[in-house]
Amino acid sequence: MKTEAQRVVQAMSPAQKLRAAERLYYSARQLKAAALRAEHPDWTDEAIHEAVREFFLYGYAYPKDLPDEQK
Repeated sequence: MKTEAQRVVQAMSPAQKLRAAERLYYSARQLKAAALRAEHPDWTDEAIHEAVREFFLYGYAYPKDLPDEQK
C-alpha cells in the first residue's frame, strides 16, 4: 500500500520533482543556518554562511571537524 506522499510524488512530472528537490535543498540550508544562529548567537552572518557552506560541501558541521587532509 502506497502512502499519500508516494502517490503525490508518483503523479509529479520530472520537472516538478526537480523543483521539489530544489526547494527541499534550500529549505535544509535555511534550517541549518537557523540552527547555527541559535547555537552561536555571536557569529556574524558571514560565519553562518561559511559554516552552512562547509556543512553542505563536506558533510561536516564546522571546519574544525574536517579531517586534516581537507583543512
